[in-house]
Amino acid sequence: MKFTEEHLWLRIEDDIVVVGITDFAATELGEISFVELPEEGDAVARDDDCAVIESEKTSSDILAPIAGEIVDVNTALVTNPGLLSDDPIGDGWLFAIAPEDMDDLDEFLDEGAYKKFVG
Repeated sequence: MKFTEEHLWLRIEDDIVVVGITDFAATELGEISFVELPEEGDAVARDDDCAVIESEKTSSDILAPIAGEIVDVNTALVTNPGLLSDDPIGDGWLFAIAPEDMDDLDEFLDEGAYKKFVG
C-alpha cells in the first residue's frame, strides 16, 4: 500500500488502484454522517475534487490522488457512512481508479514513511 500526505491510502489490485482514508484520517474526522462519491466512468485529473466526507467536526473534500478513470465506487457508504470510521482500510474504501500511469504511485509514501509523517 501507498499513502498520501492528505491521509489517503492506495492499494494496487491488478491494474486498478483502490482509494480510501487512513485510520488517522478517520480518527481525526470523528463520526462520519455523509459521503458523496464520484460516478463510475468519471475521468479525473490529479487533485480534482472527487468525493466529499462530512463528519461531526468538518466537511472534507477528497482529491483524486492520481489521474485516471473511476471504475468502481463503494455504494455501501451512501447508506452506511460509518463504515469509513469502523473499517477505513477494509470495507470503508471510497473508490477505485484505473490510472493513466501506474508510475505515478512511485512518489507516494510507504507505510513506514506515513507513520513517521503522522508521528
